[in-house]
Amino acid sequence: MILSALDLSPVTGDATQAQAVRETIEIARAVERLGYHRLWLAEHHNIGGLGSPAPEILIAALTQATSTIRLGSGGVMLVNYSPLKVAEVFMELEALAPGRIDLGLGRALGTDARTGGALRSVGSEAFPQYFHLLTTWLLDAAGKAPIDDEHPLHDIHANPAGPSHPDVFVLCTSEESAAFAGQMGVGMVFAEFIARTDGGPAVQAYRKTFQPSAFRTEPWAGIALIAYAAETAEQAWAEDALRRAANVSMLSGHRRRFPDLASAETFLAEHAGTPVRTMVEARTLAADAATVHARLAEKAREAHADEVFVMATGPSLDARIRSLDLIAQAHRSAA
Repeated sequence: MILSALDLSPVTGDATQAQAVRETIEIARAVERLGYHRLWLAEHHNIGGLGSPAPEILIAALTQATSTIRLGSGGVMLVNYSPLKVAEVFMELEALAPGRIDLGLGRALGTDARTGGALRSVGSEAFPQYFHLLTTWLLDAAGKAPIDDEHPLHDIHANPAGPSHPDVFVLCTSEESAAFAGQMGVGMVFAEFIARTDGGPAVQAYRKTFQPSAFRTEPWAGIALIAYAAETAEQAWAEDALRRAANVSMLSGHRRRFPDLASAETFLAEHAGTPVRTMVEARTLAADAATVHARLAEKAREAHADEVFVMATGPSLDARIRSLDLIAQAHRSAA
């Protein structure tokens, strides 16, 4: 199992969104030091508890703060943007860190419908067309598949051109999107923490439909999970209360920030026995490091996934890094 990390620039305690962005740089330095394979950054809009609307900007900063770890988007919500602009942004990132850039693409908005309208999103139904345009420009810019003179785009090129292009992935929450990734011959990552369902069927659909392409000759599938480790299971469960409370609040139709563990615990107590709290806690992985890693490995085996992404969660920056450290130690011990 390959172990990677995902960060959403969460706002913890009384921090600001700006501080959350800067903390992601510290997360990147930590996961590189700890031996994680990749760090991906998400895109969300109009969510007060997250500071991650523009992963491409953070990736640019992280190319200068790291030297070996792969960096990518998990993901760029493609229908919010011009495919040509996304191609140019990620070719520029590839120029900054050749061979280290991943372009994970989502078909959703990364926000609610009204905010999507403010972003001038064209809606998820445009994703296949936008995907084809984007990948055409990437392959042309890297010299892998130059646009011929008969193509409608023959005189439009993504800059900067270079000898390589980012690796491309589709972020999936369904078997349908996984099958699309397979048909396009790119990688896929199933966002199990969003889908609230197991990733195995989606990975199976992806592998069944996979067709080799200029991007990838063999299928590659990952799953992304939320996991939190501490020295003891009791400590991990207690410190994970902030995240559980935020999830219960969101899934109940509200978005609340909890400034401390006490307020989160009070909120969870108020929702004791509710279906949404039961569902959130049934899918929570918060325990000692050995237990967390064993469950991650089990999930990878069950889903037939090549790689597992762990979301960098926790009540503070120090706690997030400690959790990632403990999981990495357990991973090395199990190797």
